[in-house]
Amino acid sequence: MHAFLSLDISSPMTWTVASSLFFAFCIGHALADFPLQGDFLAHGKSRHAKPVALATGNAPPKLLWVFCLTAHALIHAGFVWCISGRVLLGLAEFVAHWIIDFVKCEGRTSFETDQFLHLFAKVVWIAMIWGQWV
Repeated sequence: MHAFLSLDISSPMTWTVASSLFFAFCIGHALADFPLQGDFLAHGKSRHAKPVALATGNAPPKLLWVFCLTAHALIHAGFVWCISGRVLLGLAEFVAHWIIDFVKCEGRTSFETDQFLHLFAKVVWIAMIWGQWV
């Protein structure tokens, strides 16, 4: 699969391509973490969040947080996959984003640390492409 962007990341990487790819990953991250997350996922992804009544009036499922966190991580994975054209990086983003956000929701990291770790993951994905590991 080809990358969604017009970056040629199939040939040897240059600093220009790497920085352009990082910029694209940052844009995707900003979209997925803010406007595309929404209040429902933002609050629902924490297992410690107060349950919100569903439109049906029923109590939410006990594992609703797992579905919310998974959906949020999948949105991020989709951006990485589409931008890089590499499904393996999309899968890596899914796992990394799920874990990083889980740790934040457990109160073990701050918002700033969470965001830094997400951006650091993007640097790792670029290094994997540059090193031709994916």
